Amino acid sequence: MTFTQIFRMKYRYLLMRIRICLIALCFFSVTILLNSGCKKNQLTTNGHLEFSLDTLVFDTVFTTIGSTTGQFKLYNRNSKTIRIDEVELMGGASSPFRINLDGISGISHEEVSLEANDSLFMFVEVTLDINSQNTPMVIEDSIRFKTNGLNQYIKLAVWGQDAYFYYQDTVQGTWMADKPHVIYGYALVDSSKTLTIEAGTQVHLHKNAILYIYKGSLYVNGFLDNEVVFQGDRLEGLYDDVPGQYYGIYFNQAKASSIEYAIIKNGTSGIHMYSSGVDPSNYALSIKNTKIFNHASYGMFLYDEASVKGENLMVSRNGFHSLLVLKGAKFNFNHCNFLGYGSAQSPAIGIRNHFNDPNQTSIISEGVIYNSIIGGSLETEIILDTIVDFPGQLSFDIQHCFIQAEEVYNDPFYQNNIWRIELDNAFDPLFNSVSDMDYGFSDQSPLQGNGFASSVLFDIMGNLRNNPPDIGAIEQN
Repeated sequence: MTFTQIFRMKYRYLLMRIRICLIALCFFSVTILLNSGCKKNQLTTNGHLEFSLDTLVFDTVFTTIGSTTGQFKLYNRNSKTIRIDEVELMGGASSPFRINLDGISGISHEEVSLEANDSLFMFVEVTLDINSQNTPMVIEDSIRFKTNGLNQYIKLAVWGQDAYFYYQDTVQGTWMADKPHVIYGYALVDSSKTLTIEAGTQVHLHKNAILYIYKGSLYVNGFLDNEVVFQGDRLEGLYDDVPGQYYGIYFNQAKASSIEYAIIKNGTSGIHMYSSGVDPSNYALSIKNTKIFNHASYGMFLYDEASVKGENLMVSRNGFHSLLVLKGAKFNFNHCNFLGYGSAQSPAIGIRNHFNDPNQTSIISEGVIYNSIIGGSLETEIILDTIVDFPGQLSFDIQHCFIQAEEVYNDPFYQNNIWRIELDNAFDPLFNSVSDMDYGFSDQSPLQGNGFASSVLFDIMGNLRNNPPDIGAIEQN
């Protein structure tokens, strides 16, 4: 054989070997793929999901206002990974609900793996459209989970409520109780205008919102057991006692106004008053039979000679003072509870007749506190930081009050008061339950019968007062 013939034979033999190797390699690859498919099936479970609940229910949500984020968990209790083929919000794009699976938003999800003995979070929110109805409505939807051919469902439900909405609006006239009133930004009662709020009305204020009375008048006409309520616009139970949800009610040089039987809670400053009002000879605000509590800063803030007359008030559990007077004021309080407790960081009452500059003082033409409780969880619950520049600048009259302080003050305007010098001394008001804000008291309380008779004939509960009456807003009959 020639060299060329030998080379050709070896070349054909080499090509044949390559073909055999390629065939073997293809066969081997197919075998691997088939085997890996079998192993994948062996690594996933034929089981199904478990859930932390079967129905996610939202508390009442106002139309156009989104809810808080609800959540539940998906569990894989199996010893192998479970593959979730489909997750679907059944209402689709038209649903008021929105879902988020473990950080990923969307009305549907596919091919989601959940490791053995692991869990995932599903987050849900809801926003409702205006329905122009006075009565609450119920909206329902569901989320479908498909695993291994089985569909499982979690139900969604929300109570919805339509309302009157105000967004940086000027308001006047009458607010009725047929639907809640919701304030965004501010609702302004402008100069010479009047807003009347009828008994039973629910007023809700959005974050930082304010009801602002500027040289106008506000009349809040609540009744016993049918109060006007001011609070935030988040109605979920989580927000029942969260302070700072809105700003508050602000009176700026207001004309004569009145608040009767109201509940003002969970704001930053429940009532904020500036200046003496349009008629300095009168009180800018008369407020009676009202509870003001759980505000981030102040229950009542009187600034720059603001004027107010209050009877049967219960002001408590505010972040700083329940009553703050700054740069002077005119005030007259009778049968009131000014209490700290809760998160209060400052005395229940703080009074100054100056602000940043002690050389610029204002008058306190009337500083009356009668038959009232000034107490809390601090050693001293009343602080007067005042400067007298001329005779008659300060006019205080504090009589027949229960006062908590580290010492008995000997100023002549303190008369016939009961002093609690130490938190553990015998002069304990003996409230029924401070934690529940139940400020009724037992027959052994020093509040019993130690007031003096005045024109406030009934207590905050509508009970006729004795003669002599009890100290505070409640007459313990």
